[in-house]
Amino acid sequence: MTENMKELALNVCSIIDEKLGTDIVCLDIHDMTIISDYFVIASGRNPNHVKAIYDELENKMADMGYDLIRAEGYAEGRWIVMDFSGIVVHLFYEPEREFYHLERLWDNGQNRIDYKPAE
Repeated sequence: MTENMKELALNVCSIIDEKLGTDIVCLDIHDMTIISDYFVIASGRNPNHVKAIYDELENKMADMGYDLIRAEGYAEGRWIVMDFSGIVVHLFYEPEREFYHLERLWDNGQNRIDYKPAE
């Protein structure tokens, strides 16, 4: 894991924030699993908003040279998972996020990366 990956994860948070995503959480999970180094979890107000965040994130990451390896859930827009190889992004419609509450599975109280939304 590199410091650059952490910076990229925080940049993902910033892109989501710019598109008015809410409750943005960045978790360092590199010691917990081999599937990724970071999880970014965020919410949208409705499925269309979640899809708009996805579209913006996919475009901006591509512009920076990061290809989307795989994505699931776009058609419904209730829980979209995006894999950027080292960073997995979970975009939720708020009620879905409350139901699944991924943070309780992956946030050990010490692995949360501080992300400060723009003011």
